[in-house]
Order: sequence, then C-alpha cells, then structure tokens
Amino acid sequence: MKSLAAAECGIRAQHIKLPSGATEAEIRDKVRSLNDDPSVDGVLVQLPLGDHIDTDAERRITEEIDPSKDVDGFHTINIGQLSSKACNPKFAPCTPVGVLRLLESVGLHNLAGLFAVVMGRSDIVGNPVTHLLRSRDCTVTQVHRHSKHVQQVLAMADIVVVAIGNPQFVQGSWVKPGAVVIDVGINYVPDATKKSGQRLVGDVDYESAWPVVSAITPVPGGVGPMTVAMLMENVLTAAERRADREAEIPRGVTKLNPIVLQRPVPSDIEIARAQVPKRITSLAREIGILRSELEPYGEAKAKVSLDILERLKGRINGKYVVVAGITPTPLGEGKSTTTIGLAQALGAHLKRPSFACVRQPSQGPTFGIKGGAAGGGYSQVIPMEEFNLHLTGDNHAVMAANNLLAAAIDTRMFHEATQSDAALYDRLTPRQKGVRKFSEVMLKRLRKLQINKTDPDTLTEDERRRFARLDLDPASITWRRVVDTNDRYLRQITIGESPTEKGLTRQTGFDIAVASECMAVLALSRDLVDMRERLGRMVVGSNKQGEPITADDLGVGGALAVLMRDAIKPNLMQTLEGTPVFVHAGPFANIAHGNSSILADAMALKLAGREAHEPSERAGFVITEAGFGADIGMEKFCNIKCRESGLVPDAVVLVATVRALKSHGGGPDVSPGKPLSDAYTQENLSLLDAGCGNLVKHIQNAKQFGLKVIVAVNRFASDTPAELDLVVQRSLEAGADAAVPSDHWANGGAGAVPLANAIVEQLDHTESQFQFLYALDQPIVAKIEKIARCMYGADGIDILPEAQAQIDTYTRQGYAHLPICMAKTHLSLSHDPLRKGVPTGFKVPIREVRLAAGARFLYPLCGTMQTMPGLNTRPGYYDIDLDAEGQVIGLF
Repeated sequence: MKSLAAAECGIRAQHIKLPSGATEAEIRDKVRSLNDDPSVDGVLVQLPLGDHIDTDAERRITEEIDPSKDVDGFHTINIGQLSSKACNPKFAPCTPVGVLRLLESVGLHNLAGLFAVVMGRSDIVGNPVTHLLRSRDCTVTQVHRHSKHVQQVLAMADIVVVAIGNPQFVQGSWVKPGAVVIDVGINYVPDATKKSGQRLVGDVDYESAWPVVSAITPVPGGVGPMTVAMLMENVLTAAERRADREAEIPRGVTKLNPIVLQRPVPSDIEIARAQVPKRITSLAREIGILRSELEPYGEAKAKVSLDILERLKGRINGKYVVVAGITPTPLGEGKSTTTIGLAQALGAHLKRPSFACVRQPSQGPTFGIKGGAAGGGYSQVIPMEEFNLHLTGDNHAVMAANNLLAAAIDTRMFHEATQSDAALYDRLTPRQKGVRKFSEVMLKRLRKLQINKTDPDTLTEDERRRFARLDLDPASITWRRVVDTNDRYLRQITIGESPTEKGLTRQTGFDIAVASECMAVLALSRDLVDMRERLGRMVVGSNKQGEPITADDLGVGGALAVLMRDAIKPNLMQTLEGTPVFVHAGPFANIAHGNSSILADAMALKLAGREAHEPSERAGFVITEAGFGADIGMEKFCNIKCRESGLVPDAVVLVATVRALKSHGGGPDVSPGKPLSDAYTQENLSLLDAGCGNLVKHIQNAKQFGLKVIVAVNRFASDTPAELDLVVQRSLEAGADAAVPSDHWANGGAGAVPLANAIVEQLDHTESQFQFLYALDQPIVAKIEKIARCMYGADGIDILPEAQAQIDTYTRQGYAHLPICMAKTHLSLSHDPLRKGVPTGFKVPIREVRLAAGARFLYPLCGTMQTMPGLNTRPGYYDIDLDAEGQVIGLF
C-alpha cells in the first residue's frame, strides 16, 4: 500500500528486504548506509523484525535512523520533542498527525478550549496524539484499560480518539451528542457472510455511534489511508528540507582561520606550527562534503570518495584556473605559494568558493636541496610536515604497484628461460580438483592473440606456446624499479647476480617514484575502471618480434589496481587560513605531464559549482597548479590533461618574478645555496626590461589556447615599485588581460586580494574560449613540431634516426593518435638550459621517443632526462629532526 501510494505521488520508494536471519548489527549497518545516502529522504523500519530480534533490539534499530529522515516520527528525539511544551519535532508520527487533519476536515481548525478524550496510551497513537492535541490548546484527558469512570469522561468530550485494540468497545450511548469521533482501531471479528469468514471493525460500535455524533471515521477507509497520506507528506517535507539545506551549503566558502602575521617572516615550519588547523571533518562539512564521502586520516587530512562526482553531476562547474609560470631559475618562482595565496584570498577574504589543487610532493627532493612543496611564508598547506612526508600513502602505493610490475617482468623472463613450453603452460594453468581455468586477465591475453577459446584443455600446442611465452626482448625493456629517495647510485644497476637466478643478469636501474608511469596513470584516470584499464595497458617492452608487451600480458594489471585502489581518492587538506586544498598525484613534469589529478580538479569544480538556475557569480574557483614554466606545464595541462578530462579551463595565472626576469635579461647565474648577486637585490630596470621578453613569450603561448591571462608578479622584499610597475606595463602591452603584483608570501591571502579581484573581474561574466594547440589525428612528427615552433619559438625539429624508427614503430602499432608530452629542460624555452630569455635560431633535437600507453601519451626526449635525482654535498636532511615532543623540525 505504501509503495503504491508513493508511486502515485511521484515518490521513488525502495522496499529493502533483508534475509530472515539478518542480525541486529546487519540491520543497523543498513540503516546507517541509508542515513548517509543523499538520495534517500526518508527511512522507516517495518516492525516486527523476526523472533530473533527482541523489543530492545528493535528499539536500538529504530534509534539508528537519522531523526531528519525519521518520516515515521518514532525516533526518541522526535517523540521527546513532541512531548515538550514547544512540541516541535522534525517529524510527528503519521497516524496522530492524520487524526488532526481529519479533525480539520470537519471544520475543527481551532481546537483551543475543546475537551478531548484519548483512549489508549501506546507510543504509536495514544501518547503522541495526546501531545499534539495539547499543543493545539485542547484540554486532554487520556484514559486506558485501568481508568475508572470512562463512560462519564466520554460523555463530556467534544473530541474522542480511540486506539485500544478492543473491537466495538465504545458504544454510541457513551458519547456526547455532536462529538467528533476518530476511530483508530483495526480489529477482525467473525462474519459468516464474508468469504474470508471475518470482517474489519473499529474500537467504536459504528452502528450505535453514527446517529449520535457529528462525525465519525469509518473502519476500514478512515484513519488508515490518512496515515499513508501523512507518511507521503513527511517524505515530501524531508525532501524539501534537504533541498533547502543543499541550497544553503556554502560550496567552498569556509570559516576563516585567522593568521597572525609576524615580522620578520619566520621559517615555513614555524609559521605552519603556529597555526592550529581546523578538524578535517569540520572543513568537509563547510564545503559540502557529506560524512559518508569522507575518510579521515587523523585530524587534519582525509580521502574523499569518488561518489561525490555522481551526487553533484548535475551541478555546473566552477571557474577553472591554471597557475603556470615563466621560465624559472633553479630556485623556483613561487607557483605553489601563489596557488595557495590566491586560494586564500578568494576563499578567506573575498568569500568566494575556492579550492586549490596541487601535486603531492616526492620524498626525495624534500630531503634533498629543494625541500618541500607546501607553498611558503603565509601561503601554505598545513600541516606541512604531513603534506611533505607520507600524507595518506599514495606515493607508497604507486611505488608498490610499480615494483610489483618490475618483479613480474623479471620473474616471467626467468621462468620462460628455465622451462619447456609444456611445463610453463601447465604451471600457468594448473589443475585444481582436476579442472583447469583461465583467470580473467588471461582471457584478455587470449583475445589479444585472437585465440577465441576459454577452456585451457582445448588449446593447440602452438596456441599454448603463443599464450605462455611472452618472449620479452631484454634490450627492449623500459620498465624500471622506483624508490622515493634521491639515490644516484641506483641510476644504473645489474640485477640477477644471485646464483639462484642462474646467470640471467641484465642492466637496469631505479627511477624516483613519481617518475613511474603508474603515477601518471593515477593523475589521468577518470574513475576506478579507467585506472584499471590504463594500468593493464602499460607497455613494459617488446617481444622479439617487436610487438608491445603490457602489464595485462604479464597478468598483473588487476593486482596493480588493487594496490592503488585507495590512492585514486583525492586527499583533502587546508591552507593556513582554512580554505580547502586537494592534494593528489605528483607526476614528473618532464617525462610526464606534471599536473595534479583529473579527479581532484573535477571534484573541486563540482563543489565550487552552481546549480543551473543560479547566476554565474554564484560559481567559485578552482586553482590548479601546472609544473615548471608555461611552455611545459601549461602546455601539457591543456593538450594532455584537459583532453583526457574533458574539463575546460578559463584562465591562466602566469607567475613571474623580478629575479627570474633579470636572469633572462643577462643576469649572473643563480644556484641553490649560493648568495644572490647584487643585480638581483638592487634596482636594475635595464636588466629587467631585457628579460621581459621571456614573460611576453609565455603570455603569447597562453593566448594560443584561447585563455584569459592574468600575470601575477610574485613580490620579493628587494623588488622596487619601479621594477614592479615595469613588469605590469610590459605584461599589458603583450596582451595580458591583467597584471598584478602579489604579496602573499609575506601577508597570506590578504596580500593576494588584488590578484583575486583581477581574476573575479575577468571571469565572472565570461565564457571560456579554450582551444587545443593541435589535433590528435595529425602525424606524430607534426604534433611535435607544432609544440616546438609555437611554444618554444624553434625553427623546427631535428629527429635522430633512432627516434624516427621509434615513431615508425608506434605508428605501426596504433599509437600515433596519442598526445605529445615533451621531455625537455625547464630552465630554457629551448632544449639548452644555458640559453636564457627568448632563444632564436634553433631546432629542437629529438633523440628518442618513448611510449606511455597506460597514461596515453608519447614523450619525445629533447636531451638527457634525469629520472633519479642525486643528493648534493649538504642535503636538507642535515637540518631535519624530531624534538623531545616528537615534533618535526627543520623541514622547509
């Protein structure tokens, strides 16, 4: 009856039937899951639940229902509120509310001063209807089986509500003439005239009562349908309240966590340690993440479920801003600091929904010379030691997956080298209880080999050999092991030296963990299924016939996905000023695309988004960072990340510093750990002006993608007003839409407010004009040359014979449609790190082209790419330690 009524009302109802033996714990767990399901507005438990669930257990189960979804109105909190003087429960029980509606239907809208008698004291009808009548200013007497003088009391009643479960107990002679009688009773009595042998009657003798009273409810057909109607109304009320709550959700506008500025500016870790972060659960609630979508890792960080994307799929995305930079010095120019400072300015000061999305740093540089990547000064992600170290273990998961695949490669080559075809096949498909069976990943390999069989015993001898032998060519293997430490002595190693490996040695090496293709896959995956498919497609080398061998050929693709199943969920942290930050994935910016994950950006864009009926200025902002200069990070963000995600950026914030521009103008070399020359700390307008050409080129690069360009001049204490004015002037002359000095390092979000205002002004009422630089169906060489000419200003490219052979192979194998991920130095627009400013008259040499089939891009190498950093003479770990309280000191 309830399901039919729901369908008639347009309410989606789900009848959940648990097994008859379901335990109390299982039922309560199901109720909790419904509480957490945002698509469910009302929950009710149909009692009784079986002989094995006693009354106390039933009470505990019903108490598990969220009071805001308790459409039956029987939760202790709702009943308690009902019995209070205010009588303001979230929901009242349906039958008692139906009783009041029935009274209204006969004209009793004002019950004040009327005398009502309630017969019965159950928590289902008697007690709650008594409270409801009293709240309407009735004088109420409640009687029950032990009450005396019932007839005398009834004779005075203007209203009689009967719910005692005693068939035809109340006689018409007991009732005051003209009274209104609500008969809630449902009783079966024998009736030989009925086919069933029985009929329904109420607690009131209807035949004797109806001539006396002014109105009486029939049984059946009276209170019963009204109860169902009130249940439907409660569900509707719950849905309306949910809609109101969702409309009030701030979507990224968080409560300010004020910072106290110190002068001089302390060290990064001192600043971070002085600020007490919000509880991550509180931050999540502020920005509209549901409890069921959050997996806290301690008090200040959490993973966020991908379910949020389904829940918010109808929301229009917020504004999408990528932070890139000019060609940097080895010291870096503050893109991370600008990203965080800008997010603080938008969220904490302008009160616009604002999310920062950044990469997770590698442990290697953290303990080396570079240090951490949490931003700096008063524009940081906190707690910075958790950000810079293990976070939630994603890098470890990537490392585990990568090294499992490496182990699978070498163990497969070992077993193929030491076993016959028959023995190898038998061990790959062992009999269990006399039956062989292919695993699902093996069936994938059979389909690839065009062997359309599923029974291992039906393969021919040749088919068994083709299936069992990958015949990997050791010289073709590109997959290396990884470790998240800068360790130069692992760059080239020999493996297989133990006697147990029977002399099967080979040369290989280690990369740093974030250089793994598994990391690029993590960053570019759109969901769990997509990640599983990408991991399986990763190519590790070729067989001796030149055909690519994948992780799924090795049978390990599913296992890699299992190791990374939690890593795919973005990590939520916060800035110093309490605005949200998604920290997720950390692919290298040279041999990979150097951007945080698609999923983090997509999630932030929905949380910062708006509903279709809301004005455009209701939308918030997602600030995502791209690695290195705009010629590398921004180009890959647009041509690779945005192609894969389908997300459309609105603007680029181009970070420049006076220091870097002076370097491009011919200033002395800049090296980490060495004092800066006076040229960088004293005003020098001519040197600065000479270097502005580099800034102009990057502005032009961004404009080729149809993006709004806002130049952020990251201000240093030594910068003079004249120098800052010159950079702003040259930026605007070059076509930038805005150019603003920003002082967020020293002043936090307040220092970036002018920059934030410029972004709001540029984007609030405009639509993106984004476009790609090249079409995917162009030949590989044409795409490489397009990037070299348009982004770097090269005269063309020189493709070495080895690279051309690789291009031909990838074209033959069906990979020519992939985007290009150029691997070149970040210290110059050209391939030569020594050429500063805007180099001309050069061609980009392409010495090698590699394939990342899982990540879905080709990466040409323009020079020697170092994928395992080393440590300098005095690494950062000299300063890192724990104090007596276990607090980290010395991180920077």
